[in-house]
Amino acid sequence: MNPYADFNYLGLLLYAIVPTLVLGVFGKANWRWTLFVCLVAATVHFSESVTLPGGLVLRELWIAVGYAVIELLVALAFLRWRSRTTFYAALALTILPLAAAKYLPVFAPKTEFGFVGISYVTFRALDVIFSIHDGVLKSLSPSTWFGFVFFFPTISSGPIDRYRRFEKDWLKPRARAEFLDDLDFAVARIFRGFLYKFIIAALISTYAIGPLNRQSGPMATWAYMYAYTFYLFFDFAGYSAFAIGVSRLFGIRSPENFDRPFLAKNIRDFWNRWHISLSFWFRDHIYMRFLLAATKGKWFANKHAASYLGFFLSFGLMGVWHGPTWHYISYGLYHAALLSGYDVFARWNKTAKLWPESGVQTVADVLITFHAVAFGMLIFSGRLIP
Repeated sequence: MNPYADFNYLGLLLYAIVPTLVLGVFGKANWRWTLFVCLVAATVHFSESVTLPGGLVLRELWIAVGYAVIELLVALAFLRWRSRTTFYAALALTILPLAAAKYLPVFAPKTEFGFVGISYVTFRALDVIFSIHDGVLKSLSPSTWFGFVFFFPTISSGPIDRYRRFEKDWLKPRARAEFLDDLDFAVARIFRGFLYKFIIAALISTYAIGPLNRQSGPMATWAYMYAYTFYLFFDFAGYSAFAIGVSRLFGIRSPENFDRPFLAKNIRDFWNRWHISLSFWFRDHIYMRFLLAATKGKWFANKHAASYLGFFLSFGLMGVWHGPTWHYISYGLYHAALLSGYDVFARWNKTAKLWPESGVQTVADVLITFHAVAFGMLIFSGRLIP
């Protein structure tokens, strides 16, 4: 079942929310209750069946259980025997289920693997491995690990939390006053989710994207670019509002995912505002690690080459992560090219000063950035690439 996608799911969600309200008022809505809800919610989220190679039909729940057991053992083993070799082994074993879920259907049509949210579950599991490797995680509680990796409000599409930040919220007791503050925040965010996802995004889908999908030609494609860009924002920002609001109800301050992205003045600013938890995850765990290794190893004579190759590595992987189709891969490479091009321009303009700062220039920056981003969304939609 896809979380926050229909009213049936929201109705089921009340079975978790109502008891939480009662427990919270009495200061009893703690991590043990949340862990129990996560376990029960797993049976709802992983309710579909998948067809494995050989025609075997298996419920998603059992794949998720197997994933949880294996990945927890991998993390505990790496914590016990930390080395460069075990680090790479732990990374491979953590990524392997996601790779199978994404690419098995390519090589074995009519087969599937995985469960709802395996992409974001894997990002959280990888964060644990990176944290152990960096030496910032000295111990690992199985219950906290499960709560972090399978935290049900964010199971489907994030936001992507970090283990150390999550653990503080998870173990922190909440008094009645704190719960009521969290409740106030949660209600506001959930209503924003209704507005964004079930009203604005639904209207755009019905009256713009639907009709434009039946049309062809440059003008229809141009209009579709705008419609799809705003639809994607309101649909995903609406989902994120639901996820963040419900998370807060259970005492977890899930990170923000959007910060007025269409007011960004350049492409770098945009990725500080759009799908923030994902872009920061790639920045910290892929881009910065590659940049540090390239600098230490003196891989490139040009000091900017590592940065640009880091963009293409990070956003190329982001495209591959989205799926095994050319429009996703092209989308990632397009944004890597934009970031590299912007860096070249910004360094040149710092000396040439041909694009001076002013009110008019700021408006122009926002408009140019928006259209560059919108064209990227058009690539992402798959309309340009059959």
